Amino acid sequence: MEAKQSSVYSNSVAITPFFSVIIAAYNDWLPLAECLKSLQQQTDAPSFEVVVIDDGSREAAPEFICNWSRLYPLRIARQAHAGISAARNRGVQMSTGSTLIFVDADCRFEIGCLARLGSLVSQSPHSCFQLHVVGDRSGLVGKAEELRLATLQSYLIQPDGCIRYLNTAGFAIRREKVNANGKLFNPAALRAEDTLLLAMLMKEGRLPFFVNAAVVQHVIPLSLMECLRKDIWSAYLEGKTYHIIASNGISVRVSHRDRLKMLSVMWRTSRQQSLGYAAWFVLVARQALQRLISYGYHYFGPPLKRKILSAARTNISPGNGVKIM
Repeated sequence: MEAKQSSVYSNSVAITPFFSVIIAAYNDWLPLAECLKSLQQQTDAPSFEVVVIDDGSREAAPEFICNWSRLYPLRIARQAHAGISAARNRGVQMSTGSTLIFVDADCRFEIGCLARLGSLVSQSPHSCFQLHVVGDRSGLVGKAEELRLATLQSYLIQPDGCIRYLNTAGFAIRREKVNANGKLFNPAALRAEDTLLLAMLMKEGRLPFFVNAAVVQHVIPLSLMECLRKDIWSAYLEGKTYHIIASNGISVRVSHRDRLKMLSVMWRTSRQQSLGYAAWFVLVARQALQRLISYGYHYFGPPLKRKILSAARTNISPGNGVKIM
């Protein structure tokens, strides 16, 4: 079903909000409802608006999503499916806030997140900010995600407080640092668009500043098998994005030596009772699958794509981003 472009504007603000929270959605209305609920629960937050871009979902935004416009400014735009980068760019173009926050539909803001982020943005000279993204420890997939995120954010932090990492499950940037046409993300990047953005920032000599106190939880609403099937197709699409990055002469991947060090750190961290060794094995399996597909893309290209398409066809929403190292 091809989505017809339409927009819903509700409860608009008369003054420029401090934050514009931009969320791309694709058939993931239930997780999005939890994300919007977490915004309503913020305390002492600066003024904000929410912009949701429906990237061609099977059905338009249901009433229980639109009803959040009664509690804070909410805009919903529906477009034909064009990919997450194009959807986020449209969100940028529709937004009015002085600072843009990007999160996935399956993310939840912890209470006080916007207040802490707003306080730092107001005082900081930095132009972009990586929020502290955590996993959901209620299931095995979530524990593996928490193990991955905790290690990456600890290992890639720089002495000056910036971080060699960008995850659009929780990322903010000042509006004046975005192109006048609102195209922050390369539409050709259907996956790993945040890694491509990091590469472009690095090329300009910039890195996001890490905001440890502003926490966003990434909740993966998938079973382990659903996650692995999705990883197959996602890894192929990421291969195309890494080709774009390489063509710009930028290296963002960690070395094999650093990767092994991080795996060792993850193993020690997995001793925690709240995580467990099973989370480490799940993480290693997912990373091994990603590397295998990545090498396959590099050496075989289009023939591999046909095999992946047949292997990974599923009803899982591409909007439920599961990022792997």
